[in-house]
Amino acid sequence: MLIKNTQARSFVVIMVVIALSALLLRIAIEKIIEVTTTQNEALAQSTLKSIAVALDNYARDNQGIYPKSISILSQSKPRYLDKDYVTQSPIKGYSYSCGRLDASGYSCYAFPIKCRLTGKVAFIVTTGNLLISEDCNKKE
Repeated sequence: MLIKNTQARSFVVIMVVIALSALLLRIAIEKIIEVTTTQNEALAQSTLKSIAVALDNYARDNQGIYPKSISILSQSKPRYLDKDYVTQSPIKGYSYSCGRLDASGYSCYAFPIKCRLTGKVAFIVTTGNLLISEDCNKKE
C-alpha cells in the first residue's frame, strides 16, 4: 500500500512538472514570435523607405520620371538599390510589391507572409515617401 501511494505521488509530481514546463515553453514561444514579428516589421518599414528614397532619387536624376520597374534601380549606374526587393521577395517574413509604378509615381507594399505570425502590420509607401501602416487583418 505504501508503494502505491509513493508511486501515485511521484506520478502527480511528474504531471505538475510537465504542465509547468509546457506553460513556460508556451510563454517563451509567444515572446520569441513577438520579438521576431517586431523585427520583421521594422525591417519591412525600413526596406519600403529605402525603396521610396531610391525611386525618388531616380526620378530626381531623370527629369522627374520614375522607373518602370524596381529592377532598374538595382541594375542602373549608379545603383539606387542594393537588390531587387520585389523579385527576391519574401524577405524576413514580408512580401514586397509595387502595384503602381509608372512615370508619374509609385505605390509599393510590404505584406506579412502570415498575418500575426511573421508580422502584424502591412505597410504602403506612395509617391513622395508617404508611408502608411495598417493592421494586416484588413488586407487578408
